[in-house]
Amino acid sequence: MTHEVFNQAPPLTGHDVSADPALLEGVAREAADWALGGLRGLGTLAGSVKAQEWGRLANEHPPVLRTHDRYGTRIDEVEFHPAWHELLSVAVQNGLHAAPWAAARPGAHVARAAKFYVWSQVEAGHGCPISMTYASVAALRHTPALAAEWEPLLESRTYDFGLRPAAAKRGVLAGMAMTEKQGGSDVRANTTRAEPLGDGTYAVTGHKWFNSAPMCDVFLVLAQTPGGLSCLLLPRVLPDGSRNAMRIIRLKDKLGNRSNASAEVEYEGARAHLVGEEGRGVRTIIEMVNMTRLDCVIGSASGMRLGVTQAVHHARHRRAFGKALADQPLMRNVLADLTLESEAATALMIRLAGAADRGIRGVTGEGAFRRTALAAAKYWVCKRAPVHAAESLECLGGNGYVEESAMPRLFRESPLNGIWEGSGNVAALDLVRSVVKEPHAVEAFFEEVDLAAGADPHLDAAVDRAKKSLADTATLECRARRLAEDLTLLLQASLLVRYSPAAVADAFCASRLTPDRGHAFGTLPTGLDLDPIIERATTEIA
Repeated sequence: MTHEVFNQAPPLTGHDVSADPALLEGVAREAADWALGGLRGLGTLAGSVKAQEWGRLANEHPPVLRTHDRYGTRIDEVEFHPAWHELLSVAVQNGLHAAPWAAARPGAHVARAAKFYVWSQVEAGHGCPISMTYASVAALRHTPALAAEWEPLLESRTYDFGLRPAAAKRGVLAGMAMTEKQGGSDVRANTTRAEPLGDGTYAVTGHKWFNSAPMCDVFLVLAQTPGGLSCLLLPRVLPDGSRNAMRIIRLKDKLGNRSNASAEVEYEGARAHLVGEEGRGVRTIIEMVNMTRLDCVIGSASGMRLGVTQAVHHARHRRAFGKALADQPLMRNVLADLTLESEAATALMIRLAGAADRGIRGVTGEGAFRRTALAAAKYWVCKRAPVHAAESLECLGGNGYVEESAMPRLFRESPLNGIWEGSGNVAALDLVRSVVKEPHAVEAFFEEVDLAAGADPHLDAAVDRAKKSLADTATLECRARRLAEDLTLLLQASLLVRYSPAAVADAFCASRLTPDRGHAFGTLPTGLDLDPIIERATTEIA
């Protein structure tokens, strides 16, 4: 031993990941305070050494495709490390999948969003099948008979892995297959066909360039029927126990999200059931997409929270030039700025989850608000995640650049939500369509923002600028990204002004709503009170 190890931050374990003021306050105001006990229990597990080791192992040992068995029989199995199954089992037991659809209690979808946010900080990849299972119910309800058959299994809190007929399982997970090689986001260019067989089922033939979570039990698939592009439900295993004709060609070698399997698949007359009406596939599946887009925002907010808590933890324990990093003025500016971004994303995702919860229960106006707010948030929050992850990693210096810190995994994961369910341009153009075709949705958006009117001069001025910019409809498409950014910042600022400590709201408005914004993290104006801000990202170890 040539030296003593000192001046290194201890591992951030043994803490409650849900001990997040912005999260807990949001859960309470969105009618889900009844779920706080379960949320705190999940948060304690998420902060444990055991759970963090599951996350590491699931990524160290990514899924493997087994196309054939030893005798040459086609099996199309995806093999996972046991840690993957542990992560999914906890997620399903805690209702992070479709369970809220079975609950009439107000706040059920908010409670689920909060748990998804907390548990995703352990490992993000397994959230993909969880998210799609959650969202699939929205599409299935277009065909009540299918919903009645599949919802109980989708909502079950039992994780039952393995390819068997649905009737032989205690719970199932759902995936999705929309994208094709030639089309990408332009799903109307899809060539996969579905021919009616006369018995109520269809034979699906074609390919999918991205099939999310191919080991799931059932998939929502877009294909061309005689009536046009349609949505179909395609099970992996048929009722007689035989494998459906869905062939996994290969697993994608991805930048991040490596614990989760994403595949290219081909269908050779695979049996499927029509969901909704023929020719209305996009309209049928759009509610599923809206729910998964919400999870993109939640997942990005979750990653930001993980990044900033790691950065603050490191800075509080690491010393340089005679004092803790967290006491150095410039580092304090960076940490406070990262915290602002994280808290704004968390407040926004909780508000969107509340809108989804109330919209599902038929509350008037919430659907219109969500139409504009979700499109804008999907663009901006997901766009900010990679920059936030990079800055959080840098706070740890070289220690953050090595795999043992898990910060590289966070960084690799961070661009995914910006791409999944429509990349930046798709989300921004969706917002433009809302502005042009659904003025009531824009009105609902500003009604929400105007609840904070008069509380901050930066916010009032920014609202006026945004309303004037919307009048120039001729250039909206070209300005779509800036519009999405502006509207998201307005909504985040209004939420922080109404609900967060004054120090947080003042700093956010002063740094995000001025015309000359756009600087790097760590460029907050002088004269702000940073202590209460940084304290919001401080996690105490038990």
